[in-house]
Amino acid sequence: MAEQEASGLQVLLSTLQSSCDKDVILNILSVLTDLLSFGTGRRIHYVVSKGGSEALLQALATAARTEPPDHGTLLPLLRLLARVGQRDRKFGHKVQKAEATDIILSLTRRHLGHHLHLTHCLWVLRVCASNVTTGTILGINGAMELLFKVITPYSKRHVRTVRAAIGALAALLKSKSNSRRAVHRGYLGELLRLYQDWHRNDVSNNYIYIRRGLLLCLKYITNIQLGRETFLGSRGMEILFTSVQDCLSCKNLDPIITTATHILRKCYPKENLPVVTVRSSYSFPLPGNASAEPPCEGSEGDSESEGEEEDEKDWDNEDVESKEEDCDLETDVDKLRSRPVLDRPEQELEKYEALCAELFQNFQELEFESEEKKSLEDRTESLPSAPSHFIPSATSVKHPNCRWRNQSVTEMGPDPGEQDFKVPLQSWRKKEECIWDKNDENRDIAEKSQDKDFCEEEGPARSHVFALCSLLKDAAWYKKVFYPHCEASINPSPEGRLESSDLVRNLLEKHQGDIPFHSPCFYAARAKCVKSIPGYRELAFPDFWGHQPPPHSKPLLERKHGLQRDKVLDDVRRLIQPGDVIGRTVFDLDDPSSLSSPAAPGCLTFFSKFESGNLRKAIQVREFEYDLIMNADVNSSQHHQWFYFEVRDMKSAVPYRFNIINCEKLNSQFNYGMQLVMYSVREALQGRPRWTRAGQEICYYKNHYRCRSAAAGGGGVRRRFYYTLTFSIKFPHKDDVCYLAYHYPYTYSTMMSHLDILEQNRNPKKVYWRQQTLCQTLGGNPCPLLTITAMPESKNRDDLEQFCSRPYVFLTARVHPGESNASWVMKGTLEFLVSSDPIAELLRKCFIFKIVPMLNPDGVINGNLRCSLSGDDLNRQWLTPSSQLHPTIYHAKGLLYYLSSIGRAPLVFCDYHGHSQKKNVFLYGCSIKETLWQAGCMVDTAVVTEDVGYRTLPKILDKVAPAFVMNSCSFLVEKSRASTARVVVWKEMGVLRSYTMESTYCSCSHGLYRGLQLGTQELEEMGSKFCLGLLILHLKSLPCSKELMAQAALLLDLEEEITDRAQRRCSNSSVESDDEPPCAEEIDYDTASSSDGEEEFLELDQEIQECLSCVEGETEDEGVTTGQTCSSRALRGLYISSQPAPSSTALPLGSSALGLCRGFESSPV
Repeated sequence: MAEQEASGLQVLLSTLQSSCDKDVILNILSVLTDLLSFGTGRRIHYVVSKGGSEALLQALATAARTEPPDHGTLLPLLRLLARVGQRDRKFGHKVQKAEATDIILSLTRRHLGHHLHLTHCLWVLRVCASNVTTGTILGINGAMELLFKVITPYSKRHVRTVRAAIGALAALLKSKSNSRRAVHRGYLGELLRLYQDWHRNDVSNNYIYIRRGLLLCLKYITNIQLGRETFLGSRGMEILFTSVQDCLSCKNLDPIITTATHILRKCYPKENLPVVTVRSSYSFPLPGNASAEPPCEGSEGDSESEGEEEDEKDWDNEDVESKEEDCDLETDVDKLRSRPVLDRPEQELEKYEALCAELFQNFQELEFESEEKKSLEDRTESLPSAPSHFIPSATSVKHPNCRWRNQSVTEMGPDPGEQDFKVPLQSWRKKEECIWDKNDENRDIAEKSQDKDFCEEEGPARSHVFALCSLLKDAAWYKKVFYPHCEASINPSPEGRLESSDLVRNLLEKHQGDIPFHSPCFYAARAKCVKSIPGYRELAFPDFWGHQPPPHSKPLLERKHGLQRDKVLDDVRRLIQPGDVIGRTVFDLDDPSSLSSPAAPGCLTFFSKFESGNLRKAIQVREFEYDLIMNADVNSSQHHQWFYFEVRDMKSAVPYRFNIINCEKLNSQFNYGMQLVMYSVREALQGRPRWTRAGQEICYYKNHYRCRSAAAGGGGVRRRFYYTLTFSIKFPHKDDVCYLAYHYPYTYSTMMSHLDILEQNRNPKKVYWRQQTLCQTLGGNPCPLLTITAMPESKNRDDLEQFCSRPYVFLTARVHPGESNASWVMKGTLEFLVSSDPIAELLRKCFIFKIVPMLNPDGVINGNLRCSLSGDDLNRQWLTPSSQLHPTIYHAKGLLYYLSSIGRAPLVFCDYHGHSQKKNVFLYGCSIKETLWQAGCMVDTAVVTEDVGYRTLPKILDKVAPAFVMNSCSFLVEKSRASTARVVVWKEMGVLRSYTMESTYCSCSHGLYRGLQLGTQELEEMGSKFCLGLLILHLKSLPCSKELMAQAALLLDLEEEITDRAQRRCSNSSVESDDEPPCAEEIDYDTASSSDGEEEFLELDQEIQECLSCVEGETEDEGVTTGQTCSSRALRGLYISSQPAPSSTALPLGSSALGLCRGFESSPV
């Protein structure tokens, strides 16, 4: 049947090209019109595939040669050409091949006095001009001059013809040569005057399409630098800004407002970022002859050929923010299979034996150590005890609609090990100094001496106790808020700072000690030994005091319609109406004097010189508006996303607007409901110490600040532009001290103090815990390595053999410093592994865990987003890491090499990351077959064999972890990811299950957490659920004893029952949505973006249909007869009246041809 339909269509098209019979041509045109009047664009694409465009162009050439022209044939032919041509991507090329450009221009000139016919010609001219090459040819041949005769001067006569002419002109101006020609001939100023006339006279808003069409013409002209300069010289900014203000009150004028706003943003005068240099304020001398990233300097002028077009390389983790291209996939099977030789001498691997002491453990000594530990605990029993702390359980599933933190799981069923989760945390002496005891008997001797040397090397400049930056700058504020009755006990030092010991002591008296696994004393002690480039002398209050998850998860922020354009217009107002612009720098890392000078009255005070802090400069724009600039990564000029800073001296209930103006990514989850996080010191002291999601009117868009970076592969410069993250915040208290951050901060000192507390609270009889130093970082900070497993049941041979033969799991995190969510997931993993949860106990008996919880300590400490102190992305150094520049990667890889060399390669390797542009938690893995299939390569299954076990763990996590989504996972191996951890460990160590786990900063697209912004508790839960997944993987993949299987089955049945109950309570848990729901408005970033595509097709179709409806049965004022209107009804009647007899041979329209119209409904195309 389909063949008959195709044959019938081809007969129609062939006859249309060859026939000279008017009735035959009209019949064919009528049939084609009916065919294409229903359904979607698929029918038109089908006609195009059968040569429909060529047939119509040939028929047009024949009809145009007829004297006088037969409009009864010509008009339906032009309509069909317009409808078919706009969906034919090669239509411009076909027009050139048929030499039809001159024909179309000739017909247009011939019908200048007949507006109905002219309108039809303009539709085809518009479609032809959509091809840049054809549009350029038409421009050379005088098409623009012809169109300007139609649209000028301003007149409301023949508005359909004017609308068609403006549409054709906009299509012509997509060609940059046409745009230059238009500027040189003064058309830009004429378009501005014409737009003003239509705007001023269209009081009833009846001509929106004409006004928007004129704006599209301006939009395309200003894609070139000459056009932007002329637009500014013609006062275009003022004209459009004023006209937009008149339109804001009417929602029907959104198309006009959106287009005008885009032009204003694009034509805003370009500036360099208001900093001394785009390179980081911090630099670090590299060892040897290594050099940091070279400065990226270049000419200041715009390149006209590029306009604002960008070739931005987007840096995120394992993943690309934009859609991955198949050309990046590795299709060389030999490379996918290769096992490269060692990147170091084999004898070097022997030194890593010391990091695997569990394989050679003398448990006689360990028992002695445990007794010492017990006696130490006995000695500390007399100390004041903090409340017991709850270690997250794998069975802690929260109610989806009422997410109260720490909710008892007994509401959903009995928890057999609930009492075992309570682990006493020994407190500290409040009167003692907060200095870490270097003689703690349970510390590793080597690490002890290392830490001691580490702190002693600091010298006199760092011998002080840290100050709290949020409190020390204003003693009066501190005394009033904290100790209104004890002001005399707090004496400021000569420099205006409070005595640190008094401050810490008084604060600890305030601290209730109810934050699980956090000790301000431990934190301050650890922070004192941290080495940073700025030489931090102050602590951020949230890190010192601690974070307690809020009582409920916050839903995604609903985005107000038109928010982006409102923010852009507000920025443009600075240029047009600068009267209220202050422009005062209130904080600048590059100017030390700004850090100590008192703030101006009514001005906010900023600070960021603390661990993980990042704010380079703050400029007060208006009374309640500030531009903020982030610092680049150390020894770099790029990677701006992470921010963490303090703000003080605010007024309450006043909306402050903050604009972070040097973001680099093309898009952000801030456009899809994500909020930043805020911590209030006053709220913390009132018993609510927590980071909370905050901010309203959040928007992310391209701005006018130039961004320069080295072009790939050459020494030149490729120009880009920064993006603005804007948000408004109402602070809860007057004169509070608040902290704002991109995501929940998790500092290096937080991690180190957390490890100290975990070690103190573990059960040494059940948990084997060993903390060692993997290496020293470039900055001189120790990178910890943890070994966690279960103690052997006894000292008999079988138990010791079982202990040593346990498979390894190797976990790493925080290779990218700005991905603090990865650390929160790792925190959940660690707390679960050392807990007394029955599943955790079973898991420890199954595996030996090697964990590097922070691969990039220096980057985290110094507030970097992506790089280490060398200016390198450490997750791109795994192929050939340098022992000098990338020590943590070099030694982590060396340890993996060692395990592989002794036949103990990990069963699972997983690198924890965060993803800034996607929702959910998901895994990236490695598969040869899936990569080849995705690239379209033929896969010989007899030659290419592969164990599909890499999919088992993701499938398990999809079932047990509420935040995990299997559909978001990918197992492709890309060329650009060849030097990442997961690919190198997969290829060089032969680890089948080598993964990157990505955690969203934002929310989940379905399930229990759908529509909710993830908090620290959900991230920690993901860490514990990952452990549960490992246990199930072990049971599925490895041989187990009957006793182990029975115990696991009992526990997992309970886990499944509780999880099922929670999922049944979630009414929408089974409903999936797109990973990236559409924004409330189009996010127009690219200057070359336009209304092309299906929307423009529909607009032209609508224009054609409106014209036909209006002329149907009417007589044009130019004297057209009724028979010349060629309405669709007249054509249909003409087709019926001229239908030949069945025996006629004049036109081969048999049953198959007539059935074509009906058969199209079920056509397989």
